Amino acid sequence: MTRIIAGKYRGRKLKVAEGRDIRPTTDRMRERVFSMLGHHRYPDMHDARVADLFAGTGALGLEALSRGARHITFVEKSQSSLDNLDHNISSLDVRDHVTVLKVSARALPPISDPYDFIFMDPPYRMGLLEPTLERITSSKWLSNDGVIIAELASDDDIDFTDSLELVDERIQGQQRVVFLKQKPI
Repeated sequence: MTRIIAGKYRGRKLKVAEGRDIRPTTDRMRERVFSMLGHHRYPDMHDARVADLFAGTGALGLEALSRGARHITFVEKSQSSLDNLDHNISSLDVRDHVTVLKVSARALPPISDPYDFIFMDPPYRMGLLEPTLERITSSKWLSNDGVIIAELASDDDIDFTDSLELVDERIQGQQRVVFLKQKPI
């Protein structure tokens, strides 16, 4: 079981589908991430546009919404995860504040209104992080001052695209969270 940590929906439980394919970000790690995002180097969460890639339960995006984000776009291709996500969106009655895209995060469509925060929690050790980062930058999903927050296995070795720089990271057990921003031009 996982729950919303803070904000408007604090304490509300989120449904987590059973199985090995589902690995939601732990409550403790989510709390750490959102605490770090309160630092002045990151955009303000209030009224932010947020994307949650490899959304699964939607815990990261729904946490952002609970903390004042204006709109969340969830990207997920697994039907069982989409069913679970739909349940969580309905239980919080937030359908008017979300968009759900049933596509691969490696095939993001181009957009005209970029995101302030992009959360991504791809399955570990499947080679999905780097091509997704490439697609985020090529399809212009990240705003100029925006930040990508990516979770990966603590022992994963990745190369960031030439246009992104690592600004912070945290390791907790088997989890590693990296914070990436666009390099200044």
